[in-house]
Amino acid sequence: MAYSFCIYENSFAQFSNHILPGAYQTQNYFKWLEHKNVALFANHTATIGTTHLVDTLLKEGISVVKAFGPEHGFRGKADDGKIISDDIDSITGIPIISLYGAKRKPTPNDLKNVDIVVIDIQDVGTRFYTFISSVQEMVEAAFENNISVILLDRPNPNGFYIDGPTLVTAFRSFVGMQPVPTVYGMTIGEYMNMLIGEHWLSKQADQHYFENYARHDFSKHLPSFLIVRCKNYDHNSKYQLPIPPSPNLPDMASVYWYAGNCLFEGTVLSEGRGTPHPFCYIGHPDLPKNLFSFIPQPGPGASNPKLNGKTCYGWNLYASNEAVLAAIHHQLPIQYLIKAYQLFPDKKNFFIIPKQGNQHMNTFNRLAGSEQLMKQIQAGLTEEEIRASWQPQLDAFRKIRKKYLLYKDFY
Repeated sequence: MAYSFCIYENSFAQFSNHILPGAYQTQNYFKWLEHKNVALFANHTATIGTTHLVDTLLKEGISVVKAFGPEHGFRGKADDGKIISDDIDSITGIPIISLYGAKRKPTPNDLKNVDIVVIDIQDVGTRFYTFISSVQEMVEAAFENNISVILLDRPNPNGFYIDGPTLVTAFRSFVGMQPVPTVYGMTIGEYMNMLIGEHWLSKQADQHYFENYARHDFSKHLPSFLIVRCKNYDHNSKYQLPIPPSPNLPDMASVYWYAGNCLFEGTVLSEGRGTPHPFCYIGHPDLPKNLFSFIPQPGPGASNPKLNGKTCYGWNLYASNEAVLAAIHHQLPIQYLIKAYQLFPDKKNFFIIPKQGNQHMNTFNRLAGSEQLMKQIQAGLTEEEIRASWQPQLDAFRKIRKKYLLYKDFY
């Protein structure tokens, strides 16, 4: 069965040559917020121009009663993985409920007296970037409590290709909740369309959504889920992020390399946190000394980086956007992961394996989505052989993905 989702087109003709996120299309969602109690799920990337969305809403007299913040916090300053407590926003005085602390899903009490949830956050298009997990749980909580959601869509800077291993559901975690490839080529709006249409939300959220959809009068009332689309964006776009989406993705080179080099977080190598170019500097003290050298040091977003203060040897992958895109060539970049393993002298301790608990659910396997990639690297498979093993699952995902696209595809 095909489902019809309520989607608004954008019409800012004066910006016709520029990509504009959904938040800019205020004429398409402000009218639904009047005289309502609004909860905002967002971080520092939720802007219209240089103004945060919460400030725009308050200036327009819209009642924003609370905010929800994901990993790195509502203002986007916390370290990777740092537990964040509930707080009061120092700028607006609005209560902030952390979804990266004591809980990751809003409770019914958190949503008490909320009429509408507005979601606006910049994703980077990789399965393990936790914003899509937080958005899923925010949407589930809203649907479970019969609260409508307006999602202000933003372009995917890695939305121009699909690649990588597909998550095996036995390896679900907060860094991978759905059976999708590492790079899935969808905006958050498209991704949430897929979760709804494929019935991948919680059972209660799914039931409430389709019950409300079946009896809804769209001509008079806000639907359960409304997407405000981006303008002038499609999946051939190479969207340049105007604001770093998190402290360790300071530029587009980091965003592009992150898709593959985040896997180094599951190894003993430095992935470049605590350097000027996270995910572009890769290395370890035990790699050959004739390689590029760097020293991770504490800094914003990396208060205690891996291999802090130690001289590491490896690779400097930082380059212009064009050079990085040419190096990646629309594929998940795993070439340096394979090279690093080949050169590392202590292969038994290359991957970080917990001494207790479920060893199969180690960091690397959770990021990769299964234990297959680790086993392939350990077995010495070539890059071509590894990529070939992904293709059946990628082909299956392409068929699912196609049903939920809101923008012209890249093929």
